[in-house]
Amino acid sequence: MKYSIWLDQWLDNYVRPSVKVRTFDRYSLIVDLHIKEGVGSADMDDLTPLTLQSLVTELLARGNRRTGAGLSPGSVNAVISVLQSSLRAAHILGFTSVNAAEKLKRPKLAEKPVECFSLHEQKAIEKTIMTGEKDKLYGILLCLYSGLRIGELLALQWSDIDFATGVLTVSKSCHDGKGGPVIDEPKTLASRRVIPLPKQLLPVLKNVKKKCGSSFVVSAKGRSVSVRSYQRSFELLLKKLNIPHKGFHSLRHTFATRAIECGMDVKTLSEILGHKNPTVTLNRYTHSLIEHKKAMMNKLGKLL
Repeated sequence: MKYSIWLDQWLDNYVRPSVKVRTFDRYSLIVDLHIKEGVGSADMDDLTPLTLQSLVTELLARGNRRTGAGLSPGSVNAVISVLQSSLRAAHILGFTSVNAAEKLKRPKLAEKPVECFSLHEQKAIEKTIMTGEKDKLYGILLCLYSGLRIGELLALQWSDIDFATGVLTVSKSCHDGKGGPVIDEPKTLASRRVIPLPKQLLPVLKNVKKKCGSSFVVSAKGRSVSVRSYQRSFELLLKKLNIPHKGFHSLRHTFATRAIECGMDVKTLSEILGHKNPTVTLNRYTHSLIEHKKAMMNKLGKLL
C-alpha cells in the first residue's frame, strides 16, 4: 500500500475520532506539508529507517516551505511523532512487515528562555489600553493579571466571569481552524481551573462588558476574534510603544514573574496557571524564584 493512501485512512479512521479538532488539523497539515511530499509516494514496505531519517535531516535543513530555511527541532519532532504513530498503527494492523519509524533519532530541543515584560513596560502597556478606545485590547490586560493563554482568553465568555465572587472559570480554548476560530476543550485536564481576579480589575471588565455587545470577552464588531488577528493586534501595540517584540505568551510569563515577586507560593501559582503539577512551574520559573529569594534574603540582611 502507498504510504500516502494509508496516511489518509489513518487520519480519518484512527486520528479524527480520538483527538481534539485542533490536534487533527495539526496532524493533517503535517501530513500534507511534510510527509506526503517527502515519502508519500513510496510503498510502506519500501520505507526504511534511513529513508525516514533522511527526510528528518532534509526538514531540519530546508523544511520551511515558505522561506526555504530549516524547520525548528520542535516542528521536526512533531513530524516524527506523526511518522511513528501512523507507521506503528500500520504495523499493528499487518499492513507492513516492520515499523521503519521505530528508531528515528529526534533532534535535541533547546530550552527556550522565559521572556517577560519589565515592570516599566507592563505599566506602559496598561496605560495605553486603559486610555485607548479599543475595547478588545482589554484582553491583554486580563492576561497580565490572570496568566491566561491566548486560546483560553479568546474562548472566554462573560458567563465565565462571576462578578459577585470575583472569579474566572477556564473551561474551553480557541484555535484558528480552516473556517475561522474554533472553540474546543482546554489544553489539558489541569487547564480546567478557577482563577480569582484582582478586585481592581472587576469594574474595568464590567465597563467593557456594557459596551461590547458580544457574549465573548474579546470581540470585534460583536464577533469572536481569531488567534492570529489578536496576536497581530498585540504586535502593533508593542510597536506603537517601542517595546521590543515578544510573543503573546510573554504576558503569561509576566503574570507568573510578578506573582513570584509578590510572594505567591509555587503551588498556588501552578494551579492558577493550569500546570500539571508544581514541578513544571518550578522548572519554568527557576530564575524568577531565585531572584525572589535573593530579594527576601537582602531584606532579611537589613535586620542585621
